[in-house]
Amino acid sequence: MSAIDPTILTDPDREARRARLFTRINTADAWFQVLGLAWITPVLKAVAGDNPKAQMKDIWRLLGVPVLAIVTFLAVWAVLAPTVQTSLGAIPGPAAVWTEAVNLNADAIAKGEREAKFNAQIDKRNEKLIAEGRADEVKDIAYTGAPSYYDQIWTSIKTVFFGFLIASAIAIPLGILAGLSPTANAAMNPLVQIFKPVSPLAWLPIVTMIVSAAYATNDGMFSKSFLVSAITVTLCSLWPTLINTALGVASIDKDLVNVSKVLKMSSWSKITKLVLPSSLPLIFTGLRLSLGVGWMVLIAAEMLAQNPGLGKFVWDEFQNGSSQSLAKIIVAVLTIGIIGFALDRVMFALQSLFTFSANR
Repeated sequence: MSAIDPTILTDPDREARRARLFTRINTADAWFQVLGLAWITPVLKAVAGDNPKAQMKDIWRLLGVPVLAIVTFLAVWAVLAPTVQTSLGAIPGPAAVWTEAVNLNADAIAKGEREAKFNAQIDKRNEKLIAEGRADEVKDIAYTGAPSYYDQIWTSIKTVFFGFLIASAIAIPLGILAGLSPTANAAMNPLVQIFKPVSPLAWLPIVTMIVSAAYATNDGMFSKSFLVSAITVTLCSLWPTLINTALGVASIDKDLVNVSKVLKMSSWSKITKLVLPSSLPLIFTGLRLSLGVGWMVLIAAEMLAQNPGLGKFVWDEFQNGSSQSLAKIIVAVLTIGIIGFALDRVMFALQSLFTFSANR
């Protein structure tokens, strides 16, 4: 069957096609909002012919204004940076910071090639030993070179998610219990109010001593430094999830609770079919806040404890005191901010999949 010639479409046909096109654009808009790309929607609508003048106003508001703000910030930064002198020299401008970002990328690639070469040599050695019948001499030798910038980023991301998952596994059940039971809420509230404001810098020495005493070896699944950072993240990030979960559960419509009693639902059915679906928007709000708190806490913990990750990278460059150190620190600061934004978008994407909340 040949394709329909657009020139012979009737007006109702064209309107139907336009309606389907705008329906697809509106459907995609929900995901553009999640990804922070809301400006794409008015661009698509303008291209499709939907009141281009009105769409240009939205494009200016959603894309033009943010871009202008960023360009203004960079211009002010470039002008003022040379006027501020520090012990490491003048504050680097955007060009110097970009140069160091490129250098860090090149250094990471070079370190990756050295690690790959080392591993290839070890594999070749082991294969030769096996071929010679000396399999008992085969060794898995770990690469001990300095981690690259990307390795340190990955270490921090793994650590924050591990601590965040532990915090969520603790906070959500406790929050449900506090929301369902006034007695449990009264018991937990004083503890929450006491421990919620405690700084990660206060938790860190305690966690370090406990992990060092309880985790005798450092060659298991997790290193001591990883556990110290992750547990510190857990202790500081569980409170927003616990509080929001308790609030969400306590805010469930009383009529629904009464219906569950009439139907004589079991506790498990009540929680899975009534409590969780009704309180998910607030639970996810707590999770987003907890992940943001955990990311900030992790960087501070890595700096103070000298644990591997972006925090240690910042501290090492501060201690290094070279002419490029300040620019590298600013690269790390921007990286931390971008990753924090990305983590929030990930949590919001999950929230959009599991709830009907329209909150952005």
